[in-house]
Amino acid sequence: MRFRSTLIFACLSAAHAASQGADKLIPIDAFVERQQFSQPRLSPDGKHVALNVRIKRGDRVVPTMTVYSLPDLNIVSTIALTGFEIPVNFGWLNNHRLVVQKGLELEDRERPAATGEVVAVDLDGSKPLYLYGYKNFKLSPRGERYGDDYGYGAITQIPEAGDGHLFIGSHQWDGHHSMLYDINSNNSVRKLLADIPMENMGFVLQNDSKPRFSFGRNDDNEPVLLRLDDADGEWKKVDKARLGTGFHPFAFTADNLSVYASQSINGAPYQIVREVMSSGERSTIAKDATGNIDILEYTARPEQPFAFSTTIGIPKARYLESTSPDAKLHKLLSEQFPDAYVHFINFSDDGKKLLFSVRSDRDPGSFYLFDRGAGKADLLFTNMPQIEPEEMAERRPILFAARDGLQVAGYLTLPKNPSKKKLPMVLLPHGGPFADGDEWFFDTDAQFLASRGYAVLQVNFRGTEGRGVKFRESGYREWGGKMLNDLIDGVKWANTQPEIDANRVCVFGISFGGYAALMLPVREPGMFKCSVGHSGRYNMASKYQQEGIKGDTKSTNFLIKTMGDDPALLASSSPTNNADKIKIPVLLVHGKKDKTTALDQAEDMRDALVKAGNPPEWMLVAKEDHGFYHPENHKAFYERLEVFLAKHLGK
Repeated sequence: MRFRSTLIFACLSAAHAASQGADKLIPIDAFVERQQFSQPRLSPDGKHVALNVRIKRGDRVVPTMTVYSLPDLNIVSTIALTGFEIPVNFGWLNNHRLVVQKGLELEDRERPAATGEVVAVDLDGSKPLYLYGYKNFKLSPRGERYGDDYGYGAITQIPEAGDGHLFIGSHQWDGHHSMLYDINSNNSVRKLLADIPMENMGFVLQNDSKPRFSFGRNDDNEPVLLRLDDADGEWKKVDKARLGTGFHPFAFTADNLSVYASQSINGAPYQIVREVMSSGERSTIAKDATGNIDILEYTARPEQPFAFSTTIGIPKARYLESTSPDAKLHKLLSEQFPDAYVHFINFSDDGKKLLFSVRSDRDPGSFYLFDRGAGKADLLFTNMPQIEPEEMAERRPILFAARDGLQVAGYLTLPKNPSKKKLPMVLLPHGGPFADGDEWFFDTDAQFLASRGYAVLQVNFRGTEGRGVKFRESGYREWGGKMLNDLIDGVKWANTQPEIDANRVCVFGISFGGYAALMLPVREPGMFKCSVGHSGRYNMASKYQQEGIKGDTKSTNFLIKTMGDDPALLASSSPTNNADKIKIPVLLVHGKKDKTTALDQAEDMRDALVKAGNPPEWMLVAKEDHGFYHPENHKAFYERLEVFLAKHLGK
C-alpha cells in the first residue's frame, strides 16, 4: 500500500486495497521502468533534499543529481555530469554545498562503476570545484601543485563541523598505497593524513575526524585491520586472534571511547559488537541466529544505532532501547505501513526533520519527510508509479534443509491464483555467486514472472552473502557442486508445496545464474522443461582470462580459493563441455559489448548445443554490456522470455 497524500497520524484511516481482476495483464512497461528516484539526502537544516532523478539527456535517461526545496518541492538545481557520468555517492558538506563522487552507469544489472573522481558544488549548481581524480592537473585550481591523482577517490567522512572540509580515501592505481586526505571543498587545498603501503584499504574515523582504523585484505584475501597508535603515530596490525573470522569497525560511540563493529564469531552470522577502545572489551549489542545484522537505523547526529534487522526472511526492526524517542518514532511510523519496512535515511541536525523510505515485497518504494513538530509525514517521491502494490505477488520466505543438512533460505513468489490450480514454476538463481543474495523486497524479475502466472523460486545457495563467514566459505570451490545441489534441493522442496506443478518447471538466470541455468539440466535431467541463460559464463576456465582478473594477483588468488583451478574439474563443470546432456529447449541471451562474460561464452555455448542437435533460441543485443541498460532492450527480452516460457510451460 502506498499513501499518495499527506499522512497525519491523528486522522489516518484504514486503507482499502482493490484486488486485481483475474483477466488483467499488467503491461511490461510497468516492470522495465527504472527506479526514478534514488539516494535522497536531507540537508543539515532540513530545508532541501538532494537525490538522483532519472532525467532524459539525449537518447538516454540518466541519473542526475537534483536539489529540491522543502516542503514545496520546487527544483533548485539540476546538476548534470557529462556523458555517461553519474553521481554514485554524494553528501551535504553544509547547508549550501555538496560533495559528489562520480561514476559511470553503463549497465542495468550491474552497479555503476566509480571513476575515482570527487567534485564539490553549491546547491544551486554554482562554484563547481574538482577535488580529486585523474583529471586533477587540468580541472583543479590546485592542479599545478598536486598534479593528477593516480588512484580512485571515495568519500570517507563528512565532519559535523560543516566548514566545507571532507575526508577522501584514495586507492592508488599502482596497488601499493592507500591514502587518506583532508580536503577543503572551497579551495581544493588538501592535507595527507595517512599513507598505508597496502592496496584497497579503507579508513574509519572517529567522530572528531581523527583516523583510527584501516581495513582491507592482503594478496591471499585474508582480512587485515590496522589501528593508529597515538603513542608513536604508527599504524599497527591488529592481531589475527583479535580479528577472528571477521571483525569490521564501522562507527564510534558519541564520546569516541568505544567503537561499533560487525563481527562473525566462529564463522556465524555477523553480529554488531561494541569494543571499548582502552581495554578491548567487547559486548554484543545486536545479533540474529540465521542472518547477518545488515540493516541499522541511526539517530540524528551524533549518529548512533538504535534499531537493527537482518535481510534474511522479512526484515523487522528490533530496538536496542524500545523506550528511546527514535525507537518510539520508528514504531509509530511502522504502524502506518504494517506490511512494509520503514528505513530512516537521515535527520536534520536538530533532529526535527526526518527523511525516511518505505518499501516492501510488493512496493518498489517511496520517500517521505516527517516533521516532528507538526507530527506528520508528507510523501515526496514514489518509484515505479505504474506498479500498484495491491496487484503484485506475495514473496514468501522459505527455509529448507539441503541434502547434507545445511539450512538454506530463499523466497517463493506466488501469483494470485483464484482458480487454485497448480502453478508452473521458474527457478531464478542469482548472480555472483559470492554476492548479496535475493531479498524480500520488491524484485522486478520475480514480480514480472508472477504477473504472467508463474511461481518463482529464489534460493540463496551456500556462498551467498548474508549469513556469515562459514556459510560463505561453504560455497568455496562448489560452483558446479554443492551450490547447484542447493538449487536442486530447493526445487525438490518447492515441488512438495500444494501450489506447485512439479511437471512444469523452468530455470532462468543471469551471470552466474545463467551458468546455473545451463548446468542444472546436466546435473538433474528431467527436472526442468526449459532453460534461459542470460549473460552467462559457460566455460569455467575462461574466468581466469577475464578483463580485470588476468595478471592481477589478488583477483587470481581469490578465484583459486573460491572457484578452484583444477583443469579437469573446471572442464567437467562447464556447460560447453556437457551440451550433449542438455535435452531441453534453451534460450541464450547476451550483450555484444559484454566484458564480464565476453560474447564468445554465448557463441561457444550456442555452437556446442547446435553440434549436440539441440539448437537454442538466440537473442543478441548489439549495444548492451553485462545486462541490459536500455529499457527498450529490457522490454524486448521480457517479451521474448514471456513467449518462450508460455511455449514450454504453458500460460
